[in-house]
Amino acid sequence: MSDPATTTIACYAPDAKQVFVAGTFNNWSADTTPLKRGRQGKWAVKVNLPTGRHEFKFVIDGEWYCEPGCDGPHAGCPGCIGNEFGTMNRVIEAQ
Repeated sequence: MSDPATTTIACYAPDAKQVFVAGTFNNWSADTTPLKRGRQGKWAVKVNLPTGRHEFKFVIDGEWYCEPGCDGPHAGCPGCIGNEFGTMNRVIEAQ
């Protein structure tokens, strides 16, 4: 893997009190990488990701989500793949 690139990870969760991202890039830590609330319910964080494929989930008010409103069995969600727990993970390719 090469030098990290700054990547923005974001989700829409207008009713959330706190949002974190957990993934392969932070050892799936549910409370290490907080997102900041922006306008109109959008949350975002900039992370330095090494080049390559990374999987992640959002932790919204303590609950794990592939994307708010898009979890559970794969239903054709773009950018999601199944995981060993029977739910979905988001996938991002850092360049």
